[in-house]
Amino acid sequence: MKYNSLIPAVMLSETFRSHNLGMAGFLLGLLTAGRGCAEPSCTNRRCLAEMLINKNFSSQPQYENCTQIIHVPFIEYQTLSVDTKKLRLNSRLQATMVWRDDELRWNTSVYQYDEAALPVDKVWTPEIRVTNGIRTTMQHSSRDLLVYSNGTLKHTVIINAEVNCEVNLFNYPFAADECPVAIQTWAAGECGTKLVLGELRMVDGTHGDWETDQVDLQQQRDDRNYIMVSLSIRYVNPFITLLLPSILIVLADVISCTLPLGGGERNSFKVTLVLSFTMFLIILNEQLPGDSKCSPIIRQSARMHVTNTHTHSQYRNKIYECLKCITLSHLTISAAGIHFCACLVLLVFSMLLSLVLTRVAKDGLISCCWSKGPVPKNTGNKEEKEDEETKPDISVIQLNGSEEDKQMLRKVVNFLEAFEAKDKESERYQKIANTLDKIFFWFYLVFGTLYFCAMTYVMVKYRCEVNHFDFWY
Repeated sequence: MKYNSLIPAVMLSETFRSHNLGMAGFLLGLLTAGRGCAEPSCTNRRCLAEMLINKNFSSQPQYENCTQIIHVPFIEYQTLSVDTKKLRLNSRLQATMVWRDDELRWNTSVYQYDEAALPVDKVWTPEIRVTNGIRTTMQHSSRDLLVYSNGTLKHTVIINAEVNCEVNLFNYPFAADECPVAIQTWAAGECGTKLVLGELRMVDGTHGDWETDQVDLQQQRDDRNYIMVSLSIRYVNPFITLLLPSILIVLADVISCTLPLGGGERNSFKVTLVLSFTMFLIILNEQLPGDSKCSPIIRQSARMHVTNTHTHSQYRNKIYECLKCITLSHLTISAAGIHFCACLVLLVFSMLLSLVLTRVAKDGLISCCWSKGPVPKNTGNKEEKEDEETKPDISVIQLNGSEEDKQMLRKVVNFLEAFEAKDKESERYQKIANTLDKIFFWFYLVFGTLYFCAMTYVMVKYRCEVNHFDFWY
């Protein structure tokens, strides 16, 4: 009876035991199946990248304040060129950007890597713009970017910008100025991005006639960041090609005043200088910087008209016959600038004055203002005229030999006296012309020297103020 009562208890215990083992096996199977779903079979870097790509997050990371902080720890700046005709600054920037996207984090216990490479077109990337750029292009330095396990992304972009910069060219070719390159990202209201800039480095600062002296990161407001580029022109080449020829031509014109007034060598040389300088200005017109608020003093708009200036001569010399054919008619040098117009005025005035003084040396100060009529022949003194009037009586009245000798001698004396008087008059005219020529020479020399000294001082010392931030309002 005792053993029979224990059988049901044993059978019940066996039933509970088998049920517990079944439940344990079922739970173990569920755990194994769940672990199989949590841990993928492929855990290399490429599988990691594909897993992140499949998330397909192409929009900007957005948090409670809807503002994404973009760190730019390093910017490399390079000046490509400076267009002085259009007043444009061409720049190249290479910026390294770092930002955070928590949706792209992964578990390092599953994927045991701290970083991975993703295609740049599969995730959201920030855009950097140049505010005062006329044309701006941003290119990715590579097709991939770097993603870290904590959701940090790192990428490098290249920005080419053509900036509208009104460079102060008043002191050209001794010009130096600063030009801002404003950089920013998109922001609207509470959403958008915010830049936090770090180190700035300049590379290859010399291009053509312009040289980049220094670059600095500066800020007007929290959202207004810019790179202040300090530019200066290397004045040797512009000085040799622009100013030095004008100085030498005016100097040659001053020295030509030492040539004698007679003979025509001086006048022909001065005419050659004027024509040469005119051709120099025509060629130079395409090389000078453009007009602006602070355009170069050698370029500031001015017009010089020399209209209907004819040179006439009645001299028999071939050089003066050639000068009769020279007509400076409707000579217009526009956009030549104050400096070159002043040089042209000096050359033309010197040429015209030389022509007038040549006429003064021949005909006198008063006679040069109008043309003389036909000059009557010198027939001797009044006694000769009386002799001619009484010529019909010569055949009647016979003169002896002594009276004929006296008349012949009187004619010779009168001729020599007239020749001497004419020679003295010519010497007096020449003396007047030489005196006026010397006065003009010293005036020309002193005025030209003072002008070039004053022009050089103004170009070096004067400062024209330009508002480079008028694009921000």
